[in-house]
Amino acid sequence: MTGGNAARFAATPLSGGGTPAREWAIRPTAALDLTECPGLIVVAPHPDDETLGMGATAAQLAASGVDVAVVSVSDGGAAEPGASPSQRIRLESLRRRELRRATEVLGIGAPMSLGLPDGQLADHEDELTESLAVILEKAAPGTRCAGTWRGDGHPDHEAVGRAAAAACARTGTTLLEYPVWMWHWASPTDPAVPWDRARSVRASPWALHRKHLAAQCFRSQFEAARGGAPVLPAFVLQRLLTVGELVFV
Repeated sequence: MTGGNAARFAATPLSGGGTPAREWAIRPTAALDLTECPGLIVVAPHPDDETLGMGATAAQLAASGVDVAVVSVSDGGAAEPGASPSQRIRLESLRRRELRRATEVLGIGAPMSLGLPDGQLADHEDELTESLAVILEKAAPGTRCAGTWRGDGHPDHEAVGRAAAAACARTGTTLLEYPVWMWHWASPTDPAVPWDRARSVRASPWALHRKHLAAQCFRSQFEAARGGAPVLPAFVLQRLLTVGELVFV
């Protein structure tokens, strides 16, 4: 099991910019071929993680006939600190709609939303493990499960990674772990990253374009809210659309 990197994530604020995308271009990684798997279930802590971390892979596999599904663990209601309860409810509804539009762009079916509380997923890890195990037990033999990396830094991402790993172990499902925030706080030579397990998933220009289009569906995250700064700065989106997609096997 990979240890957590919450302290590393917390010590690298968004205002500092993080690791530039150009630095990641020098990191060679062996490729992983997923075209023969019958199904892929992508587990996302929040709406948009599936697109930013695995969007091109999901689009490419779905177009080739692979059964791709998205499980959104939370509805992302804590994305705007200080929001009132009614504002949070509206944001959750908006983010669910954004996710549905994004999955349509990627060419995959309607996402499943589990509705667990954003920002508190570690407190619901056992419940999440049970829910994921039920989903995986119903999947076709050979289906892979992609959850956020257990060392990604964001507490919700790491909790989802641990729950996905536990559910996969229980059901005999092959686990893939995809990073999202690693690209921000880590570096290409970072010893905290299990590079020996890293594999890149090659995507066609068409699939990368679908990922770009799907990412634009999440306007609540990349446009200024209520006169303030956007939840995620533009450079975060640009980096995630530039570095390619990688999983830990």
